Amino acid sequence: MNDETGPEAQWRQALAGGRFLLQRSPFDGRHFFPPRVIAPLPGGDALEWVEASGRGVVHSVTVISPRPPAEPYNVVLVDLEEGPRMMSRVDGLPATAVAIGMPVRARIGDVDGAPILVFDPA
Repeated sequence: MNDETGPEAQWRQALAGGRFLLQRSPFDGRHFFPPRVIAPLPGGDALEWVEASGRGVVHSVTVISPRPPAEPYNVVLVDLEEGPRMMSRVDGLPATAVAIGMPVRARIGDVDGAPILVFDPA
């Protein structure tokens, strides 16, 4: 698969269409992120795309304090309700207010015209 038709491109196309999708193994029901061609053990390429709940919990948070006048921002790892963990950010409150264990909800945002997945406090 090339970069234009592979799993990453399919995931980004879904985001552009307003959908947050995850891959799932039809054999054991496990969900995966990031998108991939073959599932981890036991393997197999019969992965299917399913709608994600969007719910998650902050697993870890780092606050980045750039040189002023830029505002601090956060980088988080979020444990999704379906099982995968993903890196993103939490919007909607000061960077220093984001805490481990905080429930969050996914939202499709926009950076320079490209869709991205961010989280808001739930």
